[in-house]
Amino acid sequence: MEPWRGNLLNVFKLLSRTNVAGSEVSHPQPLAFQAGEKIGSRETTRELILNAAIRLFRERGFDETTMREVASEVGVALGLAYYYFPSKEALVMAYYERVQREHRIVAQQNLPHTRALRDRLAMLLNTKLDILKDDRKLLGALFRYTGSPDHPLSFLGKNTAPLRADCMSLFAEALEPERLPDDLRELLPLLIWALHMGVLLYFLYDASPNLRRTRRLVDGSVGLVVGFLGLAKSPLLRPVRRSVMTLLRDARLIPRS
Repeated sequence: MEPWRGNLLNVFKLLSRTNVAGSEVSHPQPLAFQAGEKIGSRETTRELILNAAIRLFRERGFDETTMREVASEVGVALGLAYYYFPSKEALVMAYYERVQREHRIVAQQNLPHTRALRDRLAMLLNTKLDILKDDRKLLGALFRYTGSPDHPLSFLGKNTAPLRADCMSLFAEALEPERLPDDLRELLPLLIWALHMGVLLYFLYDASPNLRRTRRLVDGSVGLVVGFLGLAKSPLLRPVRRSVMTLLRDARLIPRS
């Protein structure tokens, strides 16, 4: 097993003191709820409710799970569950944030020690698969909101924009050691993020053992990206890169400089 996958075992310890941006916070946030665990601080109660909700989403599905069932699973009043999470959508947003925190922790542990760009990108994509491997049923239900830009759970919507930006910043960090033209350095995190979303969509349908087909897709895609960079950073392609940047800025997919 690759060393960076082993680091996932330490993630749950680190998550209790790390927020989405990677900075430390002072309150405990246990991530594993077990039956009979006592309700303690406000932060612990919130995490217990979230853990129970995620487990029920996995077992029964997002649509089939009710807030009343979540509260009952934890052993708290329904009103208390609504106090911490006003809706099931709020629970899912907290889940999104947890996934991104976990992804960032593993990335920051391994990026400094991974020399080749191909290995850095593969580590980021495979880590996301490892984090989400038990959540295909839940993600399959949530992907339907992608086509509804105003829905709070849309992966492309306004509410999830900070999470997209944080994910893209990890790809930018993976590219930092490379010698790249400024325009390509600005463009690539968005393109790799789009590739990563395509991989996740494929992953929802992959029934192969240990996601073998999806991981093979990751390896092949990363190889193509690295090969593409060798051509794309040529000065001869500067006009093409400029046209692509203009197109994406006009579409507001990247900010205007």
